[in-house]
Amino acid sequence: MFYIYMLRCKDGSLYTGYTNDVAARLAKHQAGEAAKYTRAKLPVQLVYQEEFETKSEAMKREAAIKKLSKREKEELVK
Repeated sequence: MFYIYMLRCKDGSLYTGYTNDVAARLAKHQAGEAAKYTRAKLPVQLVYQEEFETKSEAMKREAAIKKLSKREKEELVK
């Protein structure tokens, strides 16, 4: 399975990514070893995730979420 996830950063911003292991990826983010974006905004908190059968589906959904406005992303997180 593949997942898209959203993290809330220390500054309140949202980061979206995809992975096949959410727990391991979150641990990498918290350790400052994942995305450059989140490295400077630690700690981060997992606030949203969706599951997909294929990597392609997850990547398409990630791209769609990244195109949303901040307000739309916040609605999704609720």
